[in-house]
Amino acid sequence: MQPKLASLSGPLRKAEFAVGPTLTIGSDLSNTICLVSPNVSAHHCVLSQQAGRCVLTDLESHSGTFVNGLPVKRRELNSGDHIAVGESVFLYQAESAPNSRSSSVEIETGADQESSVRQLRPEDVVYLHPQSLAALPQSERLSRNLSTLLRISTAIGSFHDVDSLQWQLLGMIFDVIPAERGAILLVDQESGEIASHVAWDRLAGPDKPVSVSENILRRVLEEHISLLDNAPGGPSSAGHPTTGNGSKHGHSILCVPLQSGERTLGLLYLDSWDPATNFSEDDLQLLSAIAGLAAVAIENARQFELLGIENQQLRAEVSLEHDMVGRSTRMREVYQFIERVAPSEATVLIYGESGTGKELAARAIHKNSPRRSKPFVALNCAALTETLLESELFGHEKGSFTGAFTQKKGLLEVAEDGSVFLDEVGELSPVMQAKLLRVLQEREFVRVGGTRTIGLNARFLAATNRDLPKAVREGQFRTDLYHRLNVISLTLPPLRERAEDIAALAEYFAARYAKKCKRIVKGISEEGRQCLLQYDWPGNVRELENAMERAVVVGTSEWILPEDLPDALLDTSSGTESGSAKYHDAVRNLKRNLILNALDQSNGSITEAAKVLGVHANYLHRLISNLELRPALKKHTKA
Repeated sequence: MQPKLASLSGPLRKAEFAVGPTLTIGSDLSNTICLVSPNVSAHHCVLSQQAGRCVLTDLESHSGTFVNGLPVKRRELNSGDHIAVGESVFLYQAESAPNSRSSSVEIETGADQESSVRQLRPEDVVYLHPQSLAALPQSERLSRNLSTLLRISTAIGSFHDVDSLQWQLLGMIFDVIPAERGAILLVDQESGEIASHVAWDRLAGPDKPVSVSENILRRVLEEHISLLDNAPGGPSSAGHPTTGNGSKHGHSILCVPLQSGERTLGLLYLDSWDPATNFSEDDLQLLSAIAGLAAVAIENARQFELLGIENQQLRAEVSLEHDMVGRSTRMREVYQFIERVAPSEATVLIYGESGTGKELAARAIHKNSPRRSKPFVALNCAALTETLLESELFGHEKGSFTGAFTQKKGLLEVAEDGSVFLDEVGELSPVMQAKLLRVLQEREFVRVGGTRTIGLNARFLAATNRDLPKAVREGQFRTDLYHRLNVISLTLPPLRERAEDIAALAEYFAARYAKKCKRIVKGISEEGRQCLLQYDWPGNVRELENAMERAVVVGTSEWILPEDLPDALLDTSSGTESGSAKYHDAVRNLKRNLILNALDQSNGSITEAAKVLGVHANYLHRLISNLELRPALKKHTKA
C-alpha cells in the first residue's frame, strides 16, 4: 500500500493525501498540502522516501514541526505517528488500515479486580499550588517536572482548535509518562455522557481500540478525583503478554479529571501492561497538573472556535450580497456556505423543496463570485419539452427545423464568462442528460442543426427538489452526470424548519406588496401573526409570499388580519381568546361538523362525501388534513 497522511484536525480535517516520492506542506500554493495559517511557514516541512523509509524534514519553519508531540528537525516516520503542523494534525499510515483515523474507545464493564488504588483530590495536586511546591525538597525529578509543565503550558496555549489541542496534548503526555495507551474523553455538559474522544494505542497502532474501565471512569467523573490503579491482572488482560511462568502482567491505570472550576470537561486516561513501567504517585501528580493546564486550554480553544463561527456568520451576513430574508441559525449557515463557495469555480448543486428559494441562492453565489459583472442565465428544465429545451440551451441554426427562420444564440452562449443556473435539473430526459454531460466534460457545444463547435467559459449551478441519489440508484438519472453536478452541494431548509424567520418574511412581503398596490399597511396583527406561525407551509417561502400578496390585496384595514389570510391558514389555527379568533374557531368547527356529517351520509367514502358537499375530492382530503380529522375519519370508514 502507498503511504498516506490522514488529516485528523484542522482546516483539511478528514482529507487523505498519498505520500509519493516527496510531499511538501506549507502555506504557499505550490505545496502538495497547502495550509493557509499564520502558524505555517511558506515551505514548512517535507516528507521524502529515502532507502525505503519515509523521512520528515522541517524546513526551518518559524513555529516548528511536531511528531508525537515533540519538535523535530528530521525524523524517520513509523506507521501511526502523529504529525502536527500549525493547527493541523496528520496521521501517517504506512500500512493498510481501516478508514478510521485513530483508535476508538471501548468502555469496559465488569467488577474491579483486587488492586492498589490511590486517589488524589484537586487541593492535593502540589504542582498547582505554589505554597506546596515551596515545601518540597529540591530534586532533579521536581525540576524536570516543572520544566515539562512549563513546556506543555506554552505549547497548548497557542492552540485554537480543540481537536488539534487534544492530539498534541496526548503526544506530549506520552513523552513524559511511560504509558502504552492513552485517551482524552470530553463529556457533554448537559447529559454528563462521553461526547467525543481521541485515543492512541502506541503498540498496536491506529486500528486497535483503547479499553477504558467504566468503573474508574464513573468514579473520576462523579467524585472529581484523580486515580492511580495498579492491579496485578485480571480478565481485562486477555490478549496481553504474559510472564515466563504464564502469569499475566499487572495493569497500571492513571485517570484524572479535566476540571474547569465546578465543571468537569472530561478526563485523561492512561494505561500500561508493562510491570517495569508501572505508574507512580509522581506520575499521578504530574498528570493531574497537566490536566489542570489542559482544562483551561480546552475552554479557551472552545471559546475561540465559537467566536470564530460567530464571526464567520456575521461576516457572511454583512458582506454577502443576496436577496434572501432570514436570520435563523439555518439561514446563517446557508449564508456562510455561500460566502465560502462563491469565489470558487466549482459546480454547485442546490437541493431543497419547491419554494425554498433555490434560485435566490444561485443568484447569491453568482453575485458574490468573480463573475458577478457577467450574465446570470436561468433555465427551468421542467418547463420545456425536450426539443425546445435543447434549442433554448444550445441555440439553433437557420433552417434547422420548421420555424427556425433565423440563427439563434442559446443560453449557454449568452452566459459566456458568467453563470448558468439549471433549475429542476432532475427532470432532464436521458437524451438531454447525455448532452449536458458532454458540455460539462468538454466545455463546448454545437448549436441545433449546426456543425461548428463553440467553446464555453461559464460556471454551472443546478437545483432540484428530487432525491437525486435515489434517482441514480433507480436508473432514472445518470451517475456520471450526478457526480459532475454534485461537486459541492447545498441544502436549503424548508420554512417549517426555520419558523423564527416566518414573521420577518411576512413583514417583508407585506411591505413590498403594499408599496406595489399603493396601500398603507402598518404590519401584521397579533392574531394574524399567530395564524402564520401555526401553519405548516408545505409550499414554503413561495406560499408565504402568495399569502401576503393576497392579504394586502383583499385587506381593508391598516393591519393584516386573520380574515385576510387564505382559508388553509385559518383551518389550522387554534386561535386565542380575542373576538376575531372566536369567530374563526366557530367557522372551523362548522367545517368539521359539515365534513363529519357528509362522511356519515356517505358511509365513510371521501369521494361520495365530496359530492355531498359539492367540492373536489382532493380539496376535501386537504381540508381533512388541515382540520386534523384523520383520527375521527377512522370511525366513519366503511367496514
